[in-house]
Amino acid sequence: MSFNTEYLAYKSQIDAALKDYLGQAVQYPKTLRMSIEYSLFPGGKRLRPILFMSSFEGLFNGDQKAGLPFACALEMIHTYSLIHDDLPAMDDDDYRRGNLTNHKVFGEAAAILAGDALLNLAYEIMLENALNYPDNLSAHIKAMKLIADACGAKGMIGGQMADIEMQWRTSAEDTLEYIHQNKTAALIEASLTAAAVLSNAKKNELDALSSFGNSIGLAFQIIDDVLDFKSEDNILECGQKCGKLTYPIVYGLEGSKNKAQSMIDNALANLDIFGERASFLRQIALFLAGRSE
Repeated sequence: MSFNTEYLAYKSQIDAALKDYLGQAVQYPKTLRMSIEYSLFPGGKRLRPILFMSSFEGLFNGDQKAGLPFACALEMIHTYSLIHDDLPAMDDDDYRRGNLTNHKVFGEAAAILAGDALLNLAYEIMLENALNYPDNLSAHIKAMKLIADACGAKGMIGGQMADIEMQWRTSAEDTLEYIHQNKTAALIEASLTAAAVLSNAKKNELDALSSFGNSIGLAFQIIDDVLDFKSEDNILECGQKCGKLTYPIVYGLEGSKNKAQSMIDNALANLDIFGERASFLRQIALFLAGRSE
């Protein structure tokens, strides 16, 4: 099976499960459901749930039924964060994936509540799923704790706050690293480590997936930043007007590209202990490295 075929198969499986969960959980009020559906479907790459499922099934031979609730929860958390990040009080964006942002269509109140509902539903489905596995309940709780840490004040929320305030730490480089270690990489890393913990993986396997996830998470952000710029002059102009730290502003275009490649190389090296079982994860890393406009 080709990489694209396998990726799309995972994506289709996750989309179907998300629709089932949403159909069961949110019927009324109608505006709330419509607001949630607007941002959840059609979604983006479904990167986080696919990382989870490909690790859980591919590396540890996990049961699909046990894993899908975690995969869907990760996508719900990611979508909630995008809805809230776009709000006027946050990044104040008008468009997301080429469409008007949620609050531009449904209003700020509905967007806030849609995000809240998705975050809460994520934990509802993980907890309900855990009750089906009493013999492995501890692993389920530990996996949920990893995800909770990654999207809380010690992770994604803390990174977003730092991005808004832009209060530098010891340097621009240190500040940029803090923001994206937490805002972007933390949940990507948790998508992999939660799969390992749920599978009662060995410590060296957990550590390898943690490093792999952190590396591709940062590479993902660096490449996103690079794609936003077309020239060094464009970087200078944004640095003077945007008031945001990005990798090209701090490292330049070539420096950012080199840093992203270094992250991808480190990610791939961490998969060596898994051998051929990690072939799909290797291809995901290469796919992220090769993205273009």
